[in-house]
Amino acid sequence: MSAPISIQSQPTWSEEDRARADHYALLARLFHAAPDAALLDALVQAGRSLGGTEGALPQAWAALAAVASSLPLQDVRAEFDALFVSVSKPVVMTNGSWYITGFLQEEPLADLREDLAELGLGRRQGVTETEDHIAALAEVMRHLVLTGPDGAGLARQQRFFGRHIAPWYADLAAALAKAPGVDFYARVGALLLAFMDIEREAFDMLEAPAE
Repeated sequence: MSAPISIQSQPTWSEEDRARADHYALLARLFHAAPDAALLDALVQAGRSLGGTEGALPQAWAALAAVASSLPLQDVRAEFDALFVSVSKPVVMTNGSWYITGFLQEEPLADLREDLAELGLGRRQGVTETEDHIAALAEVMRHLVLTGPDGAGLARQQRFFGRHIAPWYADLAAALAKAPGVDFYARVGALLLAFMDIEREAFDMLEAPAE
């Protein structure tokens, strides 16, 4: 699996934006491919510093760190393959159009491609995953966070998130939570839900962007 979006970022951000970009980057990485040993170790370390306090996000971090420290790497990789890798329909779909319409390659994907073109972003040649894959969308949000810290940039982030992530991220998290035999990626889904809920609430506090 390869990330569908080709992007570049500019290193100009606040501490808060850096943390947001890091969360988007982590989610993109975890849904793009199974973690390696170094990433599992990093999750354990991050969970020790970010988890342990009240709130959905710290609790999600603590739970992810706990499972990352307890599961063998081969089990995590097997879980990724069982969930997301299939010649037909995967156990858990990771494409926005599926959750919005019940089908792949539908109108939400066409709308997404129009918005990506306006942002100057495009799909890499040879990539099989469509642009509405959660890993690709998280990468786009990371790009928008890092390249648009001003008011206009926040409006772009708000519009993209509201159109292409907000309608379905909770459904993906719910699908991961109820998938049979899932341990690590159920915790990834909880982290996705907690972080995206914070993003949604923050964007809801902004003035609605002009159409």
